[in-house]
Amino acid sequence: MDPQKLSTQELLQLCLKSHDEAMWTEFVRRFQPLIARVVIKSLCCRGKFNLSLVDDLVQNTFLKLCANDFKALRNFDFRHENALFSFLKVITQNVVEDDIRRKQSDKNNGGKEPEDLDQVYATPARDSTPASVETRVLMGEIERCLQTLASEPNFARDYTIFWLYYRQGYTAKQISELPGIGLSVKGVESTLLRMIRLLRDKLNG
Repeated sequence: MDPQKLSTQELLQLCLKSHDEAMWTEFVRRFQPLIARVVIKSLCCRGKFNLSLVDDLVQNTFLKLCANDFKALRNFDFRHENALFSFLKVITQNVVEDDIRRKQSDKNNGGKEPEDLDQVYATPARDSTPASVETRVLMGEIERCLQTLASEPNFARDYTIFWLYYRQGYTAKQISELPGIGLSVKGVESTLLRMIRLLRDKLNG
């Protein structure tokens, strides 16, 4: 049985019934891009975007789905083929919200000197080698330039595409296949080219 040929409902049922590794591998392959996109979009909307957090929050989302013997997935009401996508979006958004609230609570109530919340979400690297420092400076400058484009049409989508390509290592084809992007491969490539031109103009200016 080829897991990639299964419907979403069939795949989920087999995952919960058999715990087959191939089925769960397909589940992650099929839904990880969606979860990552929702994490990125949620962080962007709150001005807390940082790619170093994306992997952690994606992992936390899967952990929440697996908690208590996959209770959330077992209780899920499969009303239509796309229902699971909507369900995963809600779960992911809740994970992001919980993480932001926890960091805010730690900032306000922690015993040690709290980190600035914006700094927590803005620092992309943890090491301090000269190369990494230079990279952080450059990425910070690029981030500031990107934020000046916030009034541009489709900014949230284009912003996501830019960082998925240059920091996460997604190809234009992989990005075009993500739910909600709504662009062909050529459309993604055109968006990246336009963003680079805008950034180059601002950085040179």
